[in-house]
Amino acid sequence: MKPIRRVLRVAAPLLLALAAALPLAGQAQTPNWPNRPLTLIAPFPAGGVADALARSVALRLGEQLGQPVVVDNRGGAGGSVAASMAARSAPDGHTLFVGSQGTQATNSVFYKSLPYDPVNDFAPVHAIAGGVNLLVVHPSRPFKTVRELVAYAKANPGKLNYASAGAGTSTHLTALMFQRAAGIELTHVAYKGSTPALTDLLGGQVDLMFDYPASSGPHVKTGALRALAVTYGERVAALPDVPTMAEAGVPGVESIAWTGLFVPAKTPPAIVARLAAEMEKVIASPEFTEVASKAGVLPLKISGPQFAAYVASETVKWQDLARRSGATPQ
Repeated sequence: MKPIRRVLRVAAPLLLALAAALPLAGQAQTPNWPNRPLTLIAPFPAGGVADALARSVALRLGEQLGQPVVVDNRGGAGGSVAASMAARSAPDGHTLFVGSQGTQATNSVFYKSLPYDPVNDFAPVHAIAGGVNLLVVHPSRPFKTVRELVAYAKANPGKLNYASAGAGTSTHLTALMFQRAAGIELTHVAYKGSTPALTDLLGGQVDLMFDYPASSGPHVKTGALRALAVTYGERVAALPDVPTMAEAGVPGVESIAWTGLFVPAKTPPAIVARLAAEMEKVIASPEFTEVASKAGVLPLKISGPQFAAYVASETVKWQDLARRSGATPQ
């Protein structure tokens, strides 16, 4: 027994010292964060729906973290300029990035080479919002439902055309998704932006379009356009009488132009987890919900591993559609 007691007397101080050191090691792995203002890099110019959402997130997140979050708008090259800047930033939790299906998925198809890796350069934190697409047609056209539109397109191949905000945009890719699901072919008329496309739709120069409720919704309410369906799993509060694509007879057509919060890939997991928890509060807040409602988008409550899985599945879907779009890499 004496040798055992002697060993315990010798080992006890060492065990106590080790126990005391463990919390310090944990603290070293989770630094004092945040200890200065944060930067939220946004891949779009100031103004507009996306910028309003980013600034709402920045304001609320800054209040919760006790440090200001400054929005840095860096438009250009489909968001690649901002994504590259964010990817090269120090992974210390003080640089955040607003990514989208463009920066994280379709850019790799539409650009020959990217200055960043959409998968390996970022860690997904939390979704922000999604803009659903609304299938709208000119009221003079002889179809009032999706089923009637599909029947007309099959009976008159090549006769119907659709407008988009440009090749590779969600308005274009959603139309491709719809055609594949419905088994029809429509003629694509690409515009330089959604505004001129919507203008020609209102004038009757084109037959239909997948557009955002924020821009086409008011015209639906006045009767200048007819809404046939929304590309989401549930109806949109702003247009409660408009059915989902599944309800309208073409299941599998779910498309939203989403944004989400990302950080550089090597950001400490503890910081990523803390950001995800804080973002849950941001997205659920009345302030953000109001901004999203006015912008005509849906707050997305997808966090942590679930958001990472969502990004992975969306990447496969949008890249497949982008490749089928026939767009030429720049």
